[in-house]
Amino acid sequence: MQFDDDIRACAEFVERVDPERFQAAMAAPIEARLKLFVIYAFYGELSRAPWASQESMIAEMRVQWWRDIGDDIAQGRAPKRHYVATPLARILSAELAAEVDAMAEARRWDIYRDPFADEAGFDHYMDKTAGSVMWLSARSLGAADEDTVRAIGYAHGLSNWMRAIPALEKARRVPLLDGTLDGVQALAARGLDRLSQARKKRNKISTDARPALMAAWQAQGILEQVYREPQRVAEGELVLSEFSKRFGLLWRSTTGRW
Repeated sequence: MQFDDDIRACAEFVERVDPERFQAAMAAPIEARLKLFVIYAFYGELSRAPWASQESMIAEMRVQWWRDIGDDIAQGRAPKRHYVATPLARILSAELAAEVDAMAEARRWDIYRDPFADEAGFDHYMDKTAGSVMWLSARSLGAADEDTVRAIGYAHGLSNWMRAIPALEKARRVPLLDGTLDGVQALAARGLDRLSQARKKRNKISTDARPALMAAWQAQGILEQVYREPQRVAEGELVLSEFSKRFGLLWRSTTGRW
């Protein structure tokens, strides 16, 4: 795979809208990096599609566009020319491309203001958004156990969700089933448990696939912060020190551990 204009545009987009994933991709080997830029750019475009307009019909059309792209790739058809869709078709297998439909369907929650129906609904959203992008990334790079990868993706997604709660509430969304301090703390504990259980199965993730997991390099630190001080979620003060962030990513990139 070559670093062409499309991939360069993907990298620039990821750097702008998702700098933490960009940093994680930059820490990966070059061949893995090219694929990660494309998959992260796809995820960034899909993630912002529901917020493209205050008109729900327009937002639905934007989400549907990506469902159609996923279907084209899954069916072996060339997707419409697009700086992300075109290289994405070269990366995703038909099986992985079939995941796009469920990812887009989950993103429809962002369009409306209904709360999650229950814990299963919340978990499904996390799995089909953050869990799926990590699965697409890992499996595109090498052999990996899907349940293990998705558990890491869930923890990563949850850590990002906790940081996004003030903005979601400002946008009149209902991000949590239980917004009490106890409820927030319990949710962080669930994320930490999934991360812990996944780490016991490190041998199920091939060396080639491991760079995809570096995207979650801050998940444990953020979730531990939420567990210790759940009030920081509402205050929008979930941050790690620059030293912790840089050392954490450097350690993972040099050791291959997550």
